[in-house]
Amino acid sequence: MIRVMTWNVWWRFGAWQERAKAILDTLRQERPDVLGLQEVWGRDGNNLAGWLADELGMHWAWSPSPQPGRWQRRIDDPGIDVGNAVLSRWPITSHEARRLPAGEEPDDGQTALFTAIEAPGGVRLPFFTTHLLSTGYASATRCAQVRALAEFVAERRGEGPYPPVVTGDFNAEPDYDEMRLICGVQTAPAVPRQILLDAWRYADPGQPWQTWDMTNPHAAAHLEWDARIDYVLLGPPGPGGAGHVRAIRRSGDTPVDGVWPSDHCAVVADLAS
Repeated sequence: MIRVMTWNVWWRFGAWQERAKAILDTLRQERPDVLGLQEVWGRDGNNLAGWLADELGMHWAWSPSPQPGRWQRRIDDPGIDVGNAVLSRWPITSHEARRLPAGEEPDDGQTALFTAIEAPGGVRLPFFTTHLLSTGYASATRCAQVRALAEFVAERRGEGPYPPVVTGDFNAEPDYDEMRLICGVQTAPAVPRQILLDAWRYADPGQPWQTWDMTNPHAAAHLEWDARIDYVLLGPPGPGGAGHVRAIRRSGDTPVDGVWPSDHCAVVADLAS
């Protein structure tokens, strides 16, 4: 079994030092094999993903935003980078970032990060993580971004037996155009003949599903609504069912010693190896 996880960790907002400890505590409990992180901060050689990897004994890679200005202005600190990261219990043999189009919106520097991971048995696991534009009305831009993401997946997925795993904060609910486009099963796929399955299809229908949850005070402050906007997407299972979803659920959805780790819940999926 391979346990994968995705989590938007809310950059340096709020009580970020206390939140970092709560994030670490949650990851110690979940013990993911491979983890995609969004809104990771980095500064002067220090990096949240690097610190987490050191504490957990994992490998890591990250891609800083090429356009972090809007993020920096929100906390009035021009020295902080923001980006995506991957942590892996196994070696990361290569990694590459791909910039995503901004469309007609102000360029927020969105990227997708690809990592090739050397899983046990010599299996190459192609793992991607991304964070799409959050503006509510920007579905057209997110559609352009998922087209670029789908092309990136097609170029880097390789020919191995393990399907690509695509994680991230897509800032879109399951029935939005951009999610139907990237999955390619309810409309023509962004890349011909390439489909990605929403792993949440295999979830227990009675369990909590919101990853943007109004019981979390960090999310509730935005006066929005419950939504599922964070995903684990997978190519069809490989030989012998490699990559088939065994279980999936939320995590990071309760306070740790009174501290909510992030404004997002994490998603944890157990996949057949």
